[in-house]
Amino acid sequence: MIKPTPQRILIIVQRSNGDVFLSSPLIEGLFRAYGSPHIDLLVNSDTLPIARTLPHIVDIHQFTYNSDGGRGTQTSELLKTIFRRYDLSINLTASDRSVLFALAAGRKAISAVEHDRKKSWWKRLLLSAHYDFDSSRHIIENNTAALHLLGIGSGKPMVRSYFSETAAKSVCKMLEDRGIRDFMIVHPGAQYDYKVYPEKLRNELLERLDSLGVPLVVTGSKSALDLEIKRRLPKFAKVYDFIGLTSMEELIALSDRSIAYIGADTLTMHIAASQNRRIFAVYGPTILSMWSPWCNELRTGACTNRSVQTYGNVTIFQADMPCVACGKAGCDDHHGVSECLYHIDPDVIFNEIREWLTTSR
Repeated sequence: MIKPTPQRILIIVQRSNGDVFLSSPLIEGLFRAYGSPHIDLLVNSDTLPIARTLPHIVDIHQFTYNSDGGRGTQTSELLKTIFRRYDLSINLTASDRSVLFALAAGRKAISAVEHDRKKSWWKRLLLSAHYDFDSSRHIIENNTAALHLLGIGSGKPMVRSYFSETAAKSVCKMLEDRGIRDFMIVHPGAQYDYKVYPEKLRNELLERLDSLGVPLVVTGSKSALDLEIKRRLPKFAKVYDFIGLTSMEELIALSDRSIAYIGADTLTMHIAASQNRRIFAVYGPTILSMWSPWCNELRTGACTNRSVQTYGNVTIFQADMPCVACGKAGCDDHHGVSECLYHIDPDVIFNEIREWLTTSR
């Protein structure tokens, strides 16, 4: 008996910007395997800007955690909206709510589940298929696990990013107006403060980088954290402040024009890696095996912790401390200070970048 090909698919990603962006290999795999099906997304509202840049997506459902109507009411309304609208639903997180969305939406429902069977027994029982969400493997390998369950296979996944011609023209004008040609992106901020390289050290790094004579375009959003970084940004001859000046599409287009990325482990880093830019990433407590930059050339991320390591176009800097990487949200695990970031020498970062620039020219 020939299995019917799904014509309508819902992908559920109720996590952060990076999770949404790195769902693109799954989307590409489904689109190719099933002959251009109708694919929708269900995401958290704060990730909508990056979700809108993903390829092959028709409609996007949103869940807003700060909704006036309350989470329960919003969950009920979304369940009604998506109920049995899809031939296939794929959920990339193991949360109870997102699994319920998958079960309601798809005639066939696949989801990540917790390894702990006491938490996930009912999910394993009700889902058409499932896989254990494994923090020891890369998020892209987790996100494409459903392809194997469907008999498609992920092959050797690559990550791509997309932007419009309008965004490209806007960025081109911004650069031309400032007389910028070849440049490196410096992205000091992140979604959470515990990932941010300390101000004193990053300013020392900026001062050293300024001496190289290559324009440094400093990027960031309009978040309170990024705007505080903007307020404290030092003035150097080759430093250009773009914090809060670009849309998500324009940020992607700007990254595509750059020669390198320098900064935190955040969405902008993953975007730059998808464009095969040269990456110099500063890591604190983040688990590398899951969240390292994906190298398209090698089809892999990093697996082990080292003070400095390079694979393909990616160089990662970490503290040489026995607790690295702990995976906590700061040393207190409550978004406090990450001491490990204070133990990454800006001179070590600078020397790696200078050596690359010297050999690449």
